[in-house]
Amino acid sequence: MYMFKYILKRLGLMLMTFCIIMLICFVLIKLLPIPINAGLGVDRELIEANLRARGYYDPIMVQLWNYVKRIVTEGDFGIGVNMPGYINQPVWDAFVTRLPPTVLINVYSTLIGVPIGLGLGIFAALKKNKWQDHVISTGVMILIAVPSIVYAFLIQYIFCFKLQWFPLMMATGTDYFTGEMFLSMLPAVLSMCLGSIAGYARYTRAELTEVLTSEFMLLARTKGLTRGQATLRHALRNAMVPIFPMILSEFVAVLSGSMIIENIFAIPGVGMMYLTSIQVLDYDFFLLLSGFYTLVGLLAGIVVDISYGFIDPRIRMGAR
Repeated sequence: MYMFKYILKRLGLMLMTFCIIMLICFVLIKLLPIPINAGLGVDRELIEANLRARGYYDPIMVQLWNYVKRIVTEGDFGIGVNMPGYINQPVWDAFVTRLPPTVLINVYSTLIGVPIGLGLGIFAALKKNKWQDHVISTGVMILIAVPSIVYAFLIQYIFCFKLQWFPLMMATGTDYFTGEMFLSMLPAVLSMCLGSIAGYARYTRAELTEVLTSEFMLLARTKGLTRGQATLRHALRNAMVPIFPMILSEFVAVLSGSMIIENIFAIPGVGMMYLTSIQVLDYDFFLLLSGFYTLVGLLAGIVVDISYGFIDPRIRMGAR
């Protein structure tokens, strides 16, 4: 019952926060002029006529009402004005077509980063204060200190340009589950998962080291369990309580930080579209993508908090 009340409360606060953020974005955007840079084969007068029909030149509060009404009743998030390749086209359709690459590179980075990071953290904790631990800890600190953009350029130069193991840019097309497409995504995936690997390894080592020195571990050993049995049955289960929610939050952090990586490797995802919408001043694209990233961040916070209660029965979120 406590968990149910807590979830409802968090969902209500999330909805209120989301509405406030989007209201601020909408008002600030609508205070700016609407630059129309019609591309090749696109009639400027046609774009202006569509904007007037949609009420883009009405007072701000009227525009806000019409914008929300179109979204709720028609699922209409506006049309592209300056976005290259999507001028005078529905914003939502463009967003849907660009979403799969962004999701895939983040899923791949998580699938690669989680087992490697956890494995390194467990190995470092079991070899505490030995040379293996020092090597892993030093590598982790280096990976954390260096931004992922630097990794992107190094991977692009060494593995794509010098060794030519991977293509410099992502392959074109929509066959996202082919071997060629996966190979072309790997440089971007590696650029994003290196920092995640370091984060997983650091937290896993810290948590597992603390658990291994706990009194209940000594009790487990005195009852006849070997070190490996005690570690697998007791230490890892207790150490995973704070680590598993961190994996969820790390996935969201990678998702929000993939915008620059997408531009470096020419990945046609929503991150690249988001930055382009800011550069060309396409307001409908900016509002939709801002809402997307805001909603992802807010949902991640709720999922992380709720997961504590399901992972550890001793935790009762919302109880007094």
